[in-house]
Amino acid sequence: MSARAAFAYRDFRLYQAARLLSTIANQMLSVAVGWQVYELTRRPFDLGLVGLVQFLPAFGLSLLTGHTADRFDRRRVVMVCYVALALTSVLLFVCTQGGSVTWPIYVTMALFATARAFLAPAGQALLPDLVPAEHFSSAVAWGSTVWEVGAILGPALGGWIYSAGRGAGAVYVAGAASYAVATLFVAAMKVKTGRMERGVASFQNVVAGVVYVWKNKVVLGSISLDLFAVLFGGAVALLPVYARDILHVGPWGLGLLRSAPAVGAAIVAVFIAFRPLRRRTGAVMLACVALFGVATLVFGLSRSFWLSLLALALVGASDMVSVVIRSTLVQI
Repeated sequence: MSARAAFAYRDFRLYQAARLLSTIANQMLSVAVGWQVYELTRRPFDLGLVGLVQFLPAFGLSLLTGHTADRFDRRRVVMVCYVALALTSVLLFVCTQGGSVTWPIYVTMALFATARAFLAPAGQALLPDLVPAEHFSSAVAWGSTVWEVGAILGPALGGWIYSAGRGAGAVYVAGAASYAVATLFVAAMKVKTGRMERGVASFQNVVAGVVYVWKNKVVLGSISLDLFAVLFGGAVALLPVYARDILHVGPWGLGLLRSAPAVGAAIVAVFIAFRPLRRRTGAVMLACVALFGVATLVFGLSRSFWLSLLALALVGASDMVSVVIRSTLVQI
């Protein structure tokens, strides 16, 4: 079977093009919002609020978003989400005209996070409808590659546009255009997923995933370990502070710092693809969580831009190992 077998299907090509554009736009907007808010307030606490208003919809709506992906045409859900993301990009552009007021940015980012919360499960569940079962593994591999490419290009491109355009407005315009084109790609797809879950909606159906994870302690343990490592060790929210006040590199440097974890993750993903983890996966996961913490500490203490890039690349590389192990456990 050809490694590019999944690309023989038109809908798959259109969907991956849409995902690439939307991933790039997501990353560009994240860079622009972080730098803009810190420029306006110079308070790290406000950067934490940006992260908080994005976390709350994702967490609070997690059961509803998965249920929505099960009950409605996933292609239409994805389209609606892309349109919503384009509109939030326009709203962010409007926010750039509001002077030093930051609360409209927080409200808009909450709407942005809500759209992404519905997009994630619907987009993931759409993939099996685009290729035959015998080419699904190829589709998954290429889908992951597309995401990594977007995660690498997006922050760097966002930082460059911010610098070249002398402000966040240019980034938001570029993001809105990317989402709009992504919407057109999805609209051109011919797949009709229809209504997936035909049973009567019930509380038991909504919480079925939570019950499953709670009963499977291996899955619960791996997810919890990764959750707390990222919860207490994530450095992404404060990157504008490091880029501006500690490393003195400007928006373009912030973009590169945001890209570094994705670069490390992509390298490890390729390595694991050729050398899969077959033994002592629990010990490997624990070691990588420890490396995640050490690399985060090195980044926090670093005053060198290049050492900071290396530390963040190690953060992404170690996190990718735990992602692969956790995803494999869930699939098994």
